[in-house]
Amino acid sequence: MAKYGEGDKRWIVEDRPDGANVHNWHWAETDCLGWSRDLLTKLLNNLTVLDGEGNLYLRTKTVDKVDGEAYVNVRKGKIIPGYEISLSLSWEGEAKDGDGKSLLKVDGVVEIPYISDENADEDPEVKVSVKDEGPIGRRIKEAMVAKGKPLILEKVRFYVESMAKGGPAKEEVEAKKIAPKSNSTAVGAAAATAKKEVVVEKKEVKKKESKKGFKTISLTEKFSCRAKDMFEILMDENRWKGFTQSNAKISKEVGGPISIFDGSVTGTNLELQSGSLIVQKWRFGSWPDGIDSTVRLILEEPEPGLTVVKLTHTDIPVEDRYGNATVVENTERGWRDLIFQRIRAVFGFGI
Repeated sequence: MAKYGEGDKRWIVEDRPDGANVHNWHWAETDCLGWSRDLLTKLLNNLTVLDGEGNLYLRTKTVDKVDGEAYVNVRKGKIIPGYEISLSLSWEGEAKDGDGKSLLKVDGVVEIPYISDENADEDPEVKVSVKDEGPIGRRIKEAMVAKGKPLILEKVRFYVESMAKGGPAKEEVEAKKIAPKSNSTAVGAAAATAKKEVVVEKKEVKKKESKKGFKTISLTEKFSCRAKDMFEILMDENRWKGFTQSNAKISKEVGGPISIFDGSVTGTNLELQSGSLIVQKWRFGSWPDGIDSTVRLILEEPEPGLTVVKLTHTDIPVEDRYGNATVVENTERGWRDLIFQRIRAVFGFGI
């Protein structure tokens, strides 16, 4: 990967007297390293990992280092991110006895040696270390690996998605979009109308063709809980915030809006049957405009204390708006790792 500022000069536009890069025809390159440091610091500083579960208290402290390079290239509105960065994050932990007396306080470091656009569809390696390697120190470290690592990876995925959307250049790209100019003469107006009709027709054809590129996810998961408890968790925004460690707003009314994972997923409640059925419209921010999927969660309780969740997630696009063909794979992994596994871990519903 070429370093920032060392791209092929045939693709780097020279400054015009008016500073314009018309239609972003040439490459417009934006350095994103400083922006990356700021975003990752915001995402990873002062995260609560455990707050008394198992008499353990874990939290991240500060992002101490973000090194490497990060940039975004834009040409004709197409966003191409490039980044190779490493990250160092300090954390602290404490173990207490049953009476609340402190047994040990430790400091540690989380290192992510390689976050790269070349591996954007894979989670990077995460190394967790602790300064005290005694029995209690190892126990605290193991808890940080089990609980802290998934949380940190979730935040890193958000950074990767933000870079794919243009990072700090996203607003600039939107601002430079040029609206069609109106013509003053009747002939010009007629021509513009005809052109608009042709464009609309092409878009409709494209939308019909893209219907071939949709997939369905079907999963069946078992939990050690009552069906009504699972329903309440899935429909309660405060519990969503708890097990995903991200912002959530969830209406409990049919037709009401939902927003989860810090707004990365938005949608609407289509059908709700307390304790047994949730049907929602879901849309991911990285999907092409106008595309919505349908989530159907059936909750069954074949015996008291055992709940079976049957998920059917339909109309998932094969590619996102940037041409990445990992949407279905990432969505299924999100359901397994970021939702179902988190619910088991946080609420103790594992079997």
